[in-house]
Amino acid sequence: MGCCSGRCVLIFLCTLQLLASLERQVFDFLGYQWGPILANFLHIITVILGLFGTIQYRPRYIVLYTVWTMVWVMWNIFIICFYLDLGGLSKDSDLLTFNLPGHPSWWSEHGPGCVRKEVHVTDEQSLESHAYISVSGCLLEHQYIEVLHSAVQIFLSLLGFLLACYVVCILTEREDSGLRK
Repeated sequence: MGCCSGRCVLIFLCTLQLLASLERQVFDFLGYQWGPILANFLHIITVILGLFGTIQYRPRYIVLYTVWTMVWVMWNIFIICFYLDLGGLSKDSDLLTFNLPGHPSWWSEHGPGCVRKEVHVTDEQSLESHAYISVSGCLLEHQYIEVLHSAVQIFLSLLGFLLACYVVCILTEREDSGLRK
């Protein structure tokens, strides 16, 4: 196969997907978003398997990758609906943190241009101090950053799906022609 074959492009795309997913995983860990952390982990494992299948000429691994990309697209559509409050979902719920309160998206306090102010309040009856955080001046609201992350993931996954289908066709065609000789 040539330098710019579908296989090489799929290897590049899987690598790009891995980088985008690892970046997203880091920020989900910082925000204690446990649902997305688990989904990202499964995505990273499956992309690695797809990458392995592409490098080693193993169509079964690539088929697993193609099936997962459709699941991943649906997950990211759910995330978009969640952050845009569509379909009865609310970004203010604790759904993504498995009902652990006080863990919003990391981007809600650390987005581009956000000014974060903490006010420490000590209560004589309480042994621990609480910090109230106000955030202002954000150039882009956190829900739109999360939506952009999901949109990029959807784009990469759809592209990966098409390329993987093409590579599987090429590999199985090559195997079939090799068996007939």
